[in-house]
Amino acid sequence: MKRFSGKTALITGASSGMGKDYARLLAAAGAHLVLTARREDRLVSLRDTLLAEFSVDVLVLPVT
Repeated sequence: MKRFSGKTALITGASSGMGKDYARLLAAAGAHLVLTARREDRLVSLRDTLLAEFSVDVLVLPVT
């Protein structure tokens, strides 16, 4: 069920741990995502994975 279809979620600390896990769960539920963390390479990798698996929009915002 796509309970979050059409919604957008902001996830901080998305490059690893719980942030990454929440990103996967919300993408699977149909949410579009804004991912932020310090490690841009990991955010980009996660974005590419989520796009391929769930076809949701994912915006990456690295923070320093």
